[in-house]
Amino acid sequence: MNKLFDLTGKVAVVTGGTRGLGKDIAIGLASAGADVVVVARTIKDEALEEIRSQGVKAVGISYDLGDVDGLDGLVEQIIGEMGKIDILVNNAGVQRRHPSVEFPKEDWDLVMDVNANAVFFLCQKVGKHMIEQGKGKIINLASMLSYFGGFTVPAYAASKGAVMQFSKALANEWAKHRVNVNCIAPGYMATEMNSALIADETRNKEILARIPAGRWGTGEDLQGAAIFLASDASDYLHGFTIAVDGGYLGR
Repeated sequence: MNKLFDLTGKVAVVTGGTRGLGKDIAIGLASAGADVVVVARTIKDEALEEIRSQGVKAVGISYDLGDVDGLDGLVEQIIGEMGKIDILVNNAGVQRRHPSVEFPKEDWDLVMDVNANAVFFLCQKVGKHMIEQGKGKIINLASMLSYFGGFTVPAYAASKGAVMQFSKALANEWAKHRVNVNCIAPGYMATEMNSALIADETRNKEILARIPAGRWGTGEDLQGAAIFLASDASDYLHGFTIAVDGGYLGR
């Protein structure tokens, strides 16, 4: 049974993998045996050391995912360094909050470029490589806001709705090539992005009341789902979104 979840010899790429949920996902994949490439604007040596402490190779590549036009070079650099890509985790994301009647175009464009456009085109470029090598696993980070609209976050909701939908479209085309495209939708997680919600006593109380598990999630809560979707155990799972939300959506 353990062989189903063994990632030894696999190369995983995790965007936004130097902090928060991305770092915990990267550590989880490393704990299952995968070598890891972390892509982020700022590479933190301490994050790479945490990944390497699992006994694997870890490489950091500094890249601004808002630069969608440079993704070909990024993928070439990763393959040149590691020889292949077996697993892609599109975790990096940004958030901007404004009332919808005031939402600035520059913030809309930024959120859509990083959260949707970069994710799609990185899937496209890495997916082509995976099709050629005969197998691969793509895991895109969706959100609770893939399911509902929220307040003052129209761009984020639009971007995460897009991620869940185009992941299904890619899965329809690539399943026959043994390339799995699936999503993880984190629930309300105790991250820097949600610090304003956590600090808001009223909203915090409302959110916790809706979560059957009775607590905010952590990056470690995502590790099992990430290992499953990256491993042979999920070979017949295509175009699906696993909500790791403490039961929030079922309430």
